[in-house]
Amino acid sequence: MVSAGKSLKEAVLGGSPGRRNRSSSSYRVEALAKGLSVLTAFSEARPILTLSELAGITGLPLPTTFRMAATLEEAGYLERLSTGAYRPGLRVLTLGQATVQGSDLVQVSEASLRALADRTRQTVNLAVLAGDHVLYLVRLRNAELVTANLHVGSTLPAVYSSLGKVLLADLDPRDVRSRLGNSAFSHHGGPNAVASSRELARQLTQVRKQCFAIQDEEVAPGLRAVAAPIRNDENRVVAAINIAVMATEFSVDDMLARFRDPLLTTAQEISLRLGMR
Repeated sequence: MVSAGKSLKEAVLGGSPGRRNRSSSSYRVEALAKGLSVLTAFSEARPILTLSELAGITGLPLPTTFRMAATLEEAGYLERLSTGAYRPGLRVLTLGQATVQGSDLVQVSEASLRALADRTRQTVNLAVLAGDHVLYLVRLRNAELVTANLHVGSTLPAVYSSLGKVLLADLDPRDVRSRLGNSAFSHHGGPNAVASSRELARQLTQVRKQCFAIQDEEVAPGLRAVAAPIRNDENRVVAAINIAVMATEFSVDDMLARFRDPLLTTAQEISLRLGMR
């Protein structure tokens, strides 16, 4: 048992108080770092990679990349396809789900989001900003919503999403410009997708005034949504929630009339739990 006066690191490493001043880089396991670099080479835009592509992305020599990939495959973190290329294995998905489910934000939000989904019978989502995309942490899907094939862990361009607009609206305009870069509007979106930074700036100004955002067939044809911010104890927007509906069933006005107030109430409930003043 670790004694009360002894740190866990000292107990594990056998170090003395004088040795605890060593840099954390002294404890770096180089092989582990290389293996993690292979895993993190994959993304939603790069779900399948060949060995040479992995080597190019990670900067590791091809023989080293092969050994890392073979080890990860044996452990279940990579899956090798019949073509010889690799994709993340089921163990990676399990870790991702455990991370999401263990986050304070998800735990604080989930009951309220389920109540909102039950009340409205529509698809309810919670997401955070990840670069110039939104990352879905909770998705409670209405079975009839078939226009968007999204799940927990999916990402969408922030400029097209109601969730993304809520999250971007809380940033300084200079931060928005630096975050989005030149390719933010190059992704394929729906028929009404915002096409320029000037148009987006006008939308974000409106979002700041009304404290909610709409998406009218910008993500995909036939899909509309209304989103609201989740704030923390510093009153900063740390996440967003939305209700997504079929455009064939609800006009923008109908969507707002039926779902805006329940959405805003739920967002306030979650924000208060996070300490919003």
